[in-house]
Amino acid sequence: MASKVTPISGFQEWLPTERIAEQYFLDTIREVFELHGFASVNTRSVESVERLSSQGEDADKEIYAVRRLAAPADEQAEPTLGLHFDMTVPFARYVLENAGKLTFPFRRYQIQQAWRGERPQRGRYREFIQADIDIVDAGELPAHYEAELLLVIADVFARLPVGDYTIHVNNRKICEGFYLGLGIDDVIGTLRIVDKLDKIGPQKVAELLVANGLTDEQAKQCLALAEINSPDGSFVERVRALGVEHPTLDEGLAHLESVIATAAEHAPGVAIADLRIARGLDYYTGTVYETMLERDPGYGSICSGGRYDSLATDGKRTYPGVGISIGVSRLLGLLIGEEGLTASRETPVAVLVAVNDEDSRAESTRIATALRSRGIATLVAPKAAKFGKQIQFADRRGIPFVWFPGAGEDGSDQVKDIRSGQQSAADRSSWTPPQADLRPSLVSPTTD
Repeated sequence: MASKVTPISGFQEWLPTERIAEQYFLDTIREVFELHGFASVNTRSVESVERLSSQGEDADKEIYAVRRLAAPADEQAEPTLGLHFDMTVPFARYVLENAGKLTFPFRRYQIQQAWRGERPQRGRYREFIQADIDIVDAGELPAHYEAELLLVIADVFARLPVGDYTIHVNNRKICEGFYLGLGIDDVIGTLRIVDKLDKIGPQKVAELLVANGLTDEQAKQCLALAEINSPDGSFVERVRALGVEHPTLDEGLAHLESVIATAAEHAPGVAIADLRIARGLDYYTGTVYETMLERDPGYGSICSGGRYDSLATDGKRTYPGVGISIGVSRLLGLLIGEEGLTASRETPVAVLVAVNDEDSRAESTRIATALRSRGIATLVAPKAAKFGKQIQFADRRGIPFVWFPGAGEDGSDQVKDIRSGQQSAADRSSWTPPQADLRPSLVSPTTD
């Protein structure tokens, strides 16, 4: 009996042309990460629930638990394993387990799926791809890496059709020092509330801060700090003008000023100091990042991360790190899913080799083999139909060239560009399509 297929929300499944566009993004991201000296690692899908749930308020809401459906009675208690909801937590565990085999500072990239047990909504999925880079050192991590990650992301986005964007940068030590200077004891709780500014607005945030034990004046000062942003170092004077002093605040301001100065020199116009950025996970201790698309800032961050000093520690040694993650599925949910970005064809094939008749299929296969040996994606026609139908087969898939074995008057092979109709003699050992046709290209719905 046939069963009805019921869609499950929160999962991306692309059509072939869309999948090619996704692969283009993934290949570009990987290439740039490697250009900047990051090595690839892959971690398991599950971590202990204890490790996953220790990362802050948000983490407790996001864990998909894993256990066997047919587990015996003694395994029916609370599950001990969960699917990871980001790459940073499993990477920290990976560093601890392999510290003796890694060379520090260790630069890694990781492009994998993650899972969040939350209600799917625009730009947020139950299953999604993240592309992470992290730099981890043993004992101490120099602050200059916090600026370097911005430059890597700027390099990635310069090669992709993402449009105008801004990386908003803050330093958690600014917030921590400012709150301590105000006499606020619950720094983490205050950070979590301030992090809700974009979702609920300043009035609601002020009410929550007061409900959390702050005075009206303390809440007002917290909001005043969060309102400060600038594309240069002028934010320092504006913070100082609020009249709050603390050594941790001084340290955070100096670090953020350095990050913004480096970004301004090497990727002008990309970074902005934005003191409302907090990030909800507890493990961040220094610089934090969120990246907004200028044309749709309400979509939320498409690339986030920050510094963590104590996430990876075995009790004897600590491995501080800094990382940033591109939300690939989130980004493509907008570019592909909403704006219609796609690929020029549904297959990587550039050439279809026609089959004159089934007795000559072996020759068509030899031609395809020769072309593939030189890196040209080639397909042999599935049927020895009339040439018109074989051309139609190629056209429907966007394959630009059809190869006709022995079609020339002298028995030579011929290749036809089915878009222009131009046909000419071709040698399987030397013919190459134009570079633009060798691989599918991205096609924007606004492209003429």
